[in-house]
Amino acid sequence: MARTNNVTELIIAGLFQDPEVQRACFVVFLPVYLATVVGNGLIVLTVRVSKSLRTPMYFFLSHLSLVEISYSSTVAPKFITDLLSEIKTISLEGCVAQIFFFHLLGVAEIFLLTVMAYDRYVAICKPLHYTAAVSRRRLLAASWLGGFLHSTVQIVITVQLPFCGPNVIDHYFCDLHPLFKLACTDTSVEGVVVLANSGLISVFSFLLLVSSYVVILLSLRNHSAEGRRKALSTCASHLTVVTLFFGPAIFLYMRPASTFTEDKLVAVFYTVVTPMLNPIIYTLRNAEMKVALKRLWGRKVNSGLQ
Repeated sequence: MARTNNVTELIIAGLFQDPEVQRACFVVFLPVYLATVVGNGLIVLTVRVSKSLRTPMYFFLSHLSLVEISYSSTVAPKFITDLLSEIKTISLEGCVAQIFFFHLLGVAEIFLLTVMAYDRYVAICKPLHYTAAVSRRRLLAASWLGGFLHSTVQIVITVQLPFCGPNVIDHYFCDLHPLFKLACTDTSVEGVVVLANSGLISVFSFLLLVSSYVVILLSLRNHSAEGRRKALSTCASHLTVVTLFFGPAIFLYMRPASTFTEDKLVAVFYTVVTPMLNPIIYTLRNAEMKVALKRLWGRKVNSGLQ
């Protein structure tokens, strides 16, 4: 697969070395992951069955929830089961596959969040053009295509590196910078490519998102008090999710590989914790979603009683 590979299996150092701490982490992170799957899955189901949620905003929200489930699932299941293992291993091929899907889904989420900001901009600033301007399936396809192209570049770089030992990856999952440290060659050029491919995508997308919301906030001065309240509620939820996702991503990927020290706790936050928080953020601040959830729950209760 690479030019010279004496290494076929990697040992994952993990989050902590103390067995007691690892078991405590298992007790904490297993419910968090299950809540991620259930919470995001409930959003997908609610949007699919509720006729009141057939707008582009909820279409994108349901797909964001699907991405969140998949994104967290690239890391969390193995990470959680490894907490109960004394020796944590993964094949080199499996490591590369994890990197590919992790970055594909991560960048797809970045572009999807950007698309959602565009959706809010058109809905609030250009309502008469909303239906025509927001082509849901094209924008969704563009998000996935962007993630695929980004991840392909990362993998093309990775598979050309020679790995001849050591084979201990200082992380709890496979990512580019920790894996680069194991290559028996200089990876400074590859580090710059990763900086450009990952870090700059995060920064530019974040700046675009912030700019769009500045325009939205300025345009709200011409809306009624009720319109401002509803728009601000929706935008606040989205901005909270954007900050929780982009903050750690920019922190980790905007540093050169030569001086990079992976902060595992920051990585845990955006790979395990943030995907669980998104359903809470979107449902607690969204009146339409709360009403739809209550109706869905009422249907389940009534069908169970019949």
